[in-house]
Amino acid sequence: PQRSTPLYSSAASDVYKRQFYYFMKNTAIIIPTRLEARRFPNKPLAEINSKPMILHVLNKAKESKVGEVFVATPDKKIFDIVNNNGGIAILTEKGHPSGSDRIYEVYSKKLKNNVDLIINLQGDMPNIDPNTISKLEKLMRDNQCDIGTLASPIKDNNEIVDENVVKVKVDETLKEHSFLKAKDFFRIKKVQSSTKIYHHVGIYCFQPAYLKQYAELGESKQEKIQRLEQLRIMGKIDINVGYCDSNPLSVDTLEDLKRVEREIN
Repeated sequence: PQRSTPLYSSAASDVYKRQFYYFMKNTAIIIPTRLEARRFPNKPLAEINSKPMILHVLNKAKESKVGEVFVATPDKKIFDIVNNNGGIAILTEKGHPSGSDRIYEVYSKKLKNNVDLIINLQGDMPNIDPNTISKLEKLMRDNQCDIGTLASPIKDNNEIVDENVVKVKVDETLKEHSFLKAKDFFRIKKVQSSTKIYHHVGIYCFQPAYLKQYAELGESKQEKIQRLEQLRIMGKIDINVGYCDSNPLSVDTLEDLKRVEREIN
């Protein structure tokens, strides 16, 4: 049975903590989103087939059926649209440097002690496959990792030099049930042809203690320069990468929006 209250104190043994991990299996999906995106202002409200993008993402998250879904936003417009369309939106502070900082605010104020996994689903992936979300949760539970994410094969060589496509490097070939340690994340970098490089998918899953640690570290220099929040914890906390056979597009431009609209049609 699912539990919504903590089973151990801060002084509990490691064995008891492992028991807690197995028995309290509640997952929350939190979608961080805001109107002031630098590359595409107001994109959460950009319409795809007459529906704001954020609602497409919200519905995909719900379809995954892995847990309750929340939208974390500092913007009243997004808050109202989500709540008026059957979702749960939570207003957050404005000044968060990353989406993961924003979801930590929601976790710490609203969900603490009620969930053992938190999924950060980027609010600009309206064509994500719900099965992708549920796969990441399963990989996290099966492997009991600190933080997990997903990656898909690069099918177009132009993606290697496209700064809007985030890449992840691993040491081995990703397979269906892989969950490998990430070696690097980058936008543009010279790479050898033999290097195992994949298209990073904008979804993360945290155990609560590591989400807390992430937020407490504060924004790093490389994170700010490269606009990649995961660089904050590289070398400090392991991020495991699973295989994703679909290739959901992060909408960063009007061209991306048109492409996603064609795919959703």
